[in-house]
Amino acid sequence: MAEIKDRASAATAVREAVYKSCMYKDDMNWEKWLNLCDDDFSYAITAYSPEIQRNMTYLSGNREDMRTMMEMLPKHNSDHSPLKRHCSVYEVEVDEENKTATAVSSVLVYQTMLDGVNCHVDSGESKVFLVGRYCDKFRVNEDDVKFIEREVQLDTRRLDKGSHYPI
Repeated sequence: MAEIKDRASAATAVREAVYKSCMYKDDMNWEKWLNLCDDDFSYAITAYSPEIQRNMTYLSGNREDMRTMMEMLPKHNSDHSPLKRHCSVYEVEVDEENKTATAVSSVLVYQTMLDGVNCHVDSGESKVFLVGRYCDKFRVNEDDVKFIEREVQLDTRRLDKGSHYPI
């Protein structure tokens, strides 16, 4: 990664980190994804429920919680139909004084069904799995950026059973 010497290069590095996080998760390369995260990283999946007029939290944890979850994934009875993320970074704000940055991105996650996984969907068919936003915070150093927080704010509130992977 190029040296981060100004606001523009920091914003570029933030965008690259967001897109790399999607590629690594698409490839289920959890170690590379976690390497993008600072030791103080926190992760949450939330959604607003108009019925109860409250935010709901589906998942919340720190970097070590995510590592433990990744180690446990092979032991879960999970839907192994692959997930692919389509992400667009809407805005990046860099705070040079505090050496931090924030980003807001749109994310759509598609799932391609495998043989015999779901009797209501044909094998090989792709469907929208969920829609939402990534609200990210980063620590900006001279040579890289690291996620310090990711909140996945879902529009989709009904998630399929058997999918335990980070969004």
